[in-house]
Amino acid sequence: MKLITGDKVLVTGGKDKGKKGEIVKVFPKKHRVLVKDVNIYAKHVKPQAGRPGEIVRRERPLPTANVAILNDKGEVDRVGYKVTKDGKKERIFKKTGTVISLKKTKKVAPKKTTKKK
Repeated sequence: MKLITGDKVLVTGGKDKGKKGEIVKVFPKKHRVLVKDVNIYAKHVKPQAGRPGEIVRRERPLPTANVAILNDKGEVDRVGYKVTKDGKKERIFKKTGTVISLKKTKKVAPKKTTKKK
């Protein structure tokens, strides 16, 4: 998947078509991305003991086919990869050819599970 956390994108389809936002989380196996303040829905939370009910606003993931990455000028662009002379792989914008900086993201280690006998 060529989209990563922190990329600026434009929503190209769905109810939020035309909105711009930043990718918060990527789900590569499901081909979906979570974009900040886009595709928001209201979740009704039932009252619990000692806690009143409420309506919580949350973001839902969008299919990657419904978003397009924006370059530095704010135009829709595509992402490609280029191998440098050092042998390192860089992400580039196809229209402008500029290198996209890779943001360092924290990887969350999976939870260790113990097998029950």
